[in-house]
Amino acid sequence: MLEIIHEILLILLVVLAIIIIESKNFISAVIIYGVLSAIFAVVLFQLQAPDVALSSIVAGVALFGIFIFVIRKTEECEE
Repeated sequence: MLEIIHEILLILLVVLAIIIIESKNFISAVIIYGVLSAIFAVVLFQLQAPDVALSSIVAGVALFGIFIFVIRKTEECEE
C-alpha cells in the first residue's frame, strides 16, 4: 500500500512540474511550486531521509518567500 502512495506522489510531482512550466500566471506558478516542494519533502521522508527532507522544506519556504517578494516588487515597478 505504501508503494502505491509513493508512486502516486512521484507521478504528482511530474504533473505539477509540467503545470508550473505551462503556467502563464507567476503567482499561481509559485503557489504550485510550494505544493510541489511540500510533496517532495513527503517523498523524502518516505525514503527514510528526514534530514534531507527538512533541509528541502527550509529551502522551499525560503525560495517561496523570495519568489513572492520579487514578483510583488516587479509589479510595483511596472505601475
